[in-house]
Formats: sequence, C-alpha cells, structure tokens
Amino acid sequence: MLYIGCHLSSSKGYENMGRQALSIHAGTFQFFSRNPRGGAAKSIDPADVARLREIVGREDFGPLVVHAPYTLNPCSKEEKTRNFARMAMEEDLARMEYLPGNYYNFHPGSHVGQGTEEGIRLIAGMLNDVLKPEQSATVLLETMAGKGSEIGGRFEELAAIRQAVAPELRDKVGICLDTCHVHDGGYDIVEDLDGVLQEFDDIIGLSHLKALHINDSMNPRGARKDRHAKIGEGCIGTDAIVRILRHPALQGLPCILETPQEDLSGYGEEIKMLKSLYKGEEQL
Repeated sequence: MLYIGCHLSSSKGYENMGRQALSIHAGTFQFFSRNPRGGAAKSIDPADVARLREIVGREDFGPLVVHAPYTLNPCSKEEKTRNFARMAMEEDLARMEYLPGNYYNFHPGSHVGQGTEEGIRLIAGMLNDVLKPEQSATVLLETMAGKGSEIGGRFEELAAIRQAVAPELRDKVGICLDTCHVHDGGYDIVEDLDGVLQEFDDIIGLSHLKALHINDSMNPRGARKDRHAKIGEGCIGTDAIVRILRHPALQGLPCILETPQEDLSGYGEEIKMLKSLYKGEEQL
C-alpha cells in the first residue's frame, strides 16, 4: 500500500493538518515539532490532538513523521547548541506521546571540524541521554547529502550511530531515506536501486528503514549539494521515483514529499500523479 503525503504546517492546529491531508488525498504527512529555526514549542491542546487521532484512525493513515528543527545539532562544537538539541529532542519526544507510535525525524548534524568519529560519538551520546525504553516514538536518523561536515552522508555513519546507542534503546532508532540526499551523496538510485538497497541492508538493515522523503534533485549524482526539485523536474526523474515507490522492499513506509511548491495544491497534484503511476493507471 502507498502511504504518500507531504510536509504540512501545524500553525493552525493538529486537526487542521488532518483535514488538509484529506483535502489532497494524502495518506500520511509530516510537520515540524517547533519552529524549524529553533525556539520554544507551542503548547499542545489535547482535544485538538485527539481530533487528529480520530481522523488518521478513521481514514487508515500510515505513520506520521514529526521533523525536528533544522537548528538541532547534537554534534556541534558549541556546548550551548548541543544542550539545545538535547532539550528540544527530550521535550519533543515527550510531546509525541500525544500521538503515540509515530516517527521523529532529525538531521544527525554537522561536526564542524571535530571529525566524523567525534560527531558520531556526540550524536549517539545525546540519543543515549534522551531515549527511553517505554517511549512509543521511533527516532529516525535522516540520510544526508554529505555537504560540508554533515554526518549521515554515508550509510556507514548512520550504522555507527545506531551501534553506539545502548542495546536496550537501539530499537527506538531507525532511518529515514531522502531520495534527493542519497542521490546527491553519490548513491545511484536511478540506475541501480536494487544495489543501493542491498548496500543499505548489508550495512544498516532494511528492517530499520522506517520512512522515505520523496524528492527529485536539482543536481547530478554525487554533487553533495542538497537542492530539492519537483518530481520529474530534476536529475532523478519521475521513472526512478516511481520505481522507488513500487519497490517490494519499501512497501508500507510513509512517503513524504518535500518538493518546492507554492501552495498545497502543488502537493495535491504530485500526490495524484504518483498514486496513478504507482497503480499503473498512467504510463511511465
């Protein structure tokens, strides 16, 4: 089954996001846990969240994805930045218990000159501090394009973070694969999708892949730039995106569009197109 949706704004409340998703025939969606540039999180209205839970349960949505702010960098060389990351994630995971059983996605961070090994140690250290065996949310490490000092541009780095998390907490850590990021990071998902997924399985394990970000890329493979494009308007292309959506190993995962759109209707058109191609109602 294809659970496809897009990134929505939570500014008008949780129920409103559910209604927006229904209006574009989405079967999942993503939203920021707080302002993407950081800051305090808005207080939660339990009744509002309950109305969203009723919508997603009634309409048989796939898992939802909550995205951490971009400023969350647990491997910064600045202690205050690391402290914010720890505080924000701890708060966000507690808030996610209002929406139990969903995913919390974050960019692993940038080591800013400290080196990959130290960056991995710091990221895993934060996860060991904030994760709890009883939490219902799974935290997702996002695959990155590898620009600058980013951690997560290679599958080996994500595997190393998971391995450094305490065994009793490790099942709370999964992966979100971003198609633009892995393409820009050098993985050939256009011509060798099976090979890339086999490599992922060998290094991390496909059982730990929990969500997909579905984006085309403005850049050629290996550019390490991370510039999203609308589906079919980039270097990945519609055919390759549909092969990803149809791949037997990826069925049932929430697929989140983060393509550059002017408004919600643009996402609605992409969802309609990809659903039709997925079902074979249109020709590739």
